[in-house]
Amino acid sequence: MVGAILGDVIGAPYEFDNIKTKDFPLFNKLSIFTDDTVMTICIGKALILWDRQGTVDEFKEIIIDTMHKYGELYPDCGFGGRFEDWVLSKSRKPYNSCGNGSAMRVSYVAWFAKSLKECEQLAKASAEVTHNHPDGIKGACATAAAVYLARVGKSKDEIKKYVEDNYYKISFTLDEIRPNYEFVEVCNGTVQPAVEAFLESSSFEDAIRCAVSIGGDSDTIAAITGSIAEAYYGIDDDLKQTGLSFLDNFLLDEYEFIMAKMKNNLY
Repeated sequence: MVGAILGDVIGAPYEFDNIKTKDFPLFNKLSIFTDDTVMTICIGKALILWDRQGTVDEFKEIIIDTMHKYGELYPDCGFGGRFEDWVLSKSRKPYNSCGNGSAMRVSYVAWFAKSLKECEQLAKASAEVTHNHPDGIKGACATAAAVYLARVGKSKDEIKKYVEDNYYKISFTLDEIRPNYEFVEVCNGTVQPAVEAFLESSSFEDAIRCAVSIGGDSDTIAAITGSIAEAYYGIDDDLKQTGLSFLDNFLLDEYEFIMAKMKNNLY
């Protein structure tokens, strides 16, 4: 989960001021958490609150309640217009979004799940509360599956094969798409380059640099890439602590609560 947070914080300064290079400072005066971090922690909290002996529908109701709470606390963190309307109206119905929000927030599902099947089921549920368009669901499931496979020690070739066999073909390199890649807000067109950024990387930090260097929706691409890279490489503690220092007290407390539950297997 912290991989997504770091990707968001590092990518945020470049979301509307794209760079096309890996040579940039990881943190600067514009580094900030956005809706990607808020909703990533939100899904983590919902999983902890859910009784895993309960139903998926019960899980979805908890997600909705938690999203409404977090949305009210962080109305100016960068939510998309349709999600903001959904939060403010207290809606409990999805709005058929195929946006990349379903993929950027899903990473903790892969750490919570006890099998790949459960991972994909919970990822689907986490998307469906808002992003019930087939591609909104696909983006969340592809991301969660990649994180889960990295977490359990699968190779990059195995991760790529699974994503391609079940979700998206990835038939390009970053060098090929970087010059002309533009801002994409939907899963199809965001998840593929985010996965490729991970596949081409040599470390967690390099994965984030690869992701940001593409341009486009930099914080979300880096959040997705970072979530996979964390599971595959791990994260240096100093880098982790620097990234977490950008959170406010509420989000940091929520993050630490989730991590404590995971560490002690209390879910």
